[in-house]
Amino acid sequence: MYATVGSPKAPGNKRDRDEKAETPTARSFDAPLRPKRQQVARACDSCRMHRIKCDNCVPCKNCVNRGEQCINKSPGERRTLPQAYREIERLKQKVRELEGQLENERGKSSDVSSIVSTQPFALTPPATLDASPTPDTASVPRHAPAVWGGVMTSTGQSPQKTWYGPSSLFYFINRMNIYLSAVFQQLHPDDLIQLKSVAKIFATPDCNPPDDEDKADCRNIDHTVSNESYLTPAQEEFFLNLYWQAYHPVLSILDETEFRRHYRSLATEPGKPRKSSPLVDIVIAVSMQVGMAIAQQSSSRIILSATEVGKDDPSIAGRLYYRRCQRLLYNQQEAPTLMTVQCYLLSATYTCCAAFQNMCHAALSLAVRSAHMIGLHTEPPEDMPAATKELRKRVWWHLFTLETKVCMKLGRPFYADAETTSCDLPAHDHQAASLSGSDFALLDENTTWLTYSLFNTTLLLSARETYTAFFDKYPAFYNGHTGQVIYDDLAAMERYAEFLAVAMKPLDNWTKSVPDSLKLKREGDGQFLSTDRSPIVIEQFVPHWLQRQRLLLELIYHVLRLNLYRPFICFPSMVTESFPLGDICLAHATSAAEHSVAATRIFHQAVKNTDLLTGYHEAFQWQWHAALTLAGYLFAYPTSDIAVHVRKAIDLSIIVFEEFGRSFATSLGAALVMRDLAIKIDFLADLVRGTNPPATTVPSAPTAPEQLSAAAEIVPSTNEMPFTQDLFADTIDMAYSVDNSADFDVLWPPLSNDQWWFPPQPPPSFN
Repeated sequence: MYATVGSPKAPGNKRDRDEKAETPTARSFDAPLRPKRQQVARACDSCRMHRIKCDNCVPCKNCVNRGEQCINKSPGERRTLPQAYREIERLKQKVRELEGQLENERGKSSDVSSIVSTQPFALTPPATLDASPTPDTASVPRHAPAVWGGVMTSTGQSPQKTWYGPSSLFYFINRMNIYLSAVFQQLHPDDLIQLKSVAKIFATPDCNPPDDEDKADCRNIDHTVSNESYLTPAQEEFFLNLYWQAYHPVLSILDETEFRRHYRSLATEPGKPRKSSPLVDIVIAVSMQVGMAIAQQSSSRIILSATEVGKDDPSIAGRLYYRRCQRLLYNQQEAPTLMTVQCYLLSATYTCCAAFQNMCHAALSLAVRSAHMIGLHTEPPEDMPAATKELRKRVWWHLFTLETKVCMKLGRPFYADAETTSCDLPAHDHQAASLSGSDFALLDENTTWLTYSLFNTTLLLSARETYTAFFDKYPAFYNGHTGQVIYDDLAAMERYAEFLAVAMKPLDNWTKSVPDSLKLKREGDGQFLSTDRSPIVIEQFVPHWLQRQRLLLELIYHVLRLNLYRPFICFPSMVTESFPLGDICLAHATSAAEHSVAATRIFHQAVKNTDLLTGYHEAFQWQWHAALTLAGYLFAYPTSDIAVHVRKAIDLSIIVFEEFGRSFATSLGAALVMRDLAIKIDFLADLVRGTNPPATTVPSAPTAPEQLSAAAEIVPSTNEMPFTQDLFADTIDMAYSVDNSADFDVLWPPLSNDQWWFPPQPPPSFN
């Protein structure tokens, strides 16, 4: 590090020079000893930058000669070896002291945890059960920051369990199931609650049943289980035209002109199949999901029961094209293109609508990685054509928003990183619309058909900012000393609610930026994006694509907000009545219910009076989130001020599910579950008010005639069974979702009113 002046280096390696230096000679004894160079504790900043010797004076001679200011910013830094050793020993001693303090605090925390675990009706599940939520401090050292755990559950045909985070619907349902099990002392048998959907029957959209796993032909990639065939050119043209009407206005990732040119280039001799293309195949596949759902709704056939879900379900229509697309994409992994990313993005859309949530998540990961490989996350080069630059931007930001939406829905980490993204948001002016390859009407001076994509992107970016800030701050509000999750520390829950009220500001700012041309009109004095329960206005003479854009934008907004507020729906505890929930926490719970009511009312009006959502499978999933949030709210607050409105919204959700059920049978199963839950909610509300006399059983909704009837035995009292060990066994397997729904058609033992404690009524919500 220090500059020295000496003779030129001798030839040979360092070892030879060292050996020669160690061999004494007569001449070396006669030579005068070289004086020891004066050590400098630390050179000044200027000498260190110029890499020259400093005389350690203030100012030093070099700085005086150059006329510079002599500065030494870190004169106290340890420079000698003895000083470094002393500093290390001091730090080791400090670590030992801190570890001792940590052990003392750990002992106090374990005492509190042991008290909580012995309480008879604690709603936190035992940590020893595999099916219970993963505790915040599980599998990490005790001194690590608390992490909000999730749940491990099986959501597909395989019994293999996968992880879902605290923002997911699975986590919320698990909390609700545990609460109901603890209160009613009633297990929920698996065979009574499973709702068969395509994802629960088949491992993939290929529709290979589980009982055919041992057959060699089912493992063959070229095998299909039915006599399916590809479409004729005329049929393909029909579904491609449907894509431009149904998907393209809200998923502008294709250049329509270039796609049509590409499709024509695949033609071969008349009467023979076209050449294969992964992009054309996946576009046809997603279009067939919508098209077959529309066709099924329009048919005069008898509505199937909730149990009749199979390979003919519209949610997996087009699976031959989907399968061929995946096989073709396999050959593009080493050299991806823009088409590769478009195919993966549409594959994620297809699997999401077919309720294969993990396959959707995996497809998005491949899409993001492929996008990184071709540099979509960076600003396009200047010499690239303007139309291509804008298309690349739209593809990247559509991928970014879809990945954000799915990861927040599943409660899993993001793949796409905003900090490494240098790509600007896509343009939406008249010039960009003219270069997009599609011909849609211009809305006004500043908005086009591309404006929806921009504001959908900014909405998801705002929601992601709130979501990230909220969950990243979890360790700052909950330290793990009280119970296992933040719901065991209601004081921390209230402080956390205060933080969310501030973190919601990006979403509040977004609502002020939406142009009038994208606002869904309300009757009377009703406000856009509000929860005032005012009916929406379906304008007659407005293009179909614009009506769908307005409708979807408002629905996405309500679903995002209800998902952010939903963690504050806290189910009552029979052991925490001395410390009730805070006002802000209760207000957030009310906001979750209010946005669920608003979304449900819009859904009801849209499906009864229009065909804007016909065949739109993701809209059904949004209604499912809203309906279960409503049910959870009424289980937690059965006598709140808005309970009547929430209960009416549940009835509306059943009608919505029945309307969706005309297109795909899974929705009929959702209607059946919500009808049964509504009866349980009414029973619970009457019990709390004291208007329901003690009964041996709780009334249940009639099940479909095709379902097997199973008599559920009343679970013995806690004196007759090991309640604390068996109560929560396999409860997460009862958690229901779009693919895996619970049926509470069970018998509950009588409860007296003095066994209940409920929190105060929620104050007005913060919308």
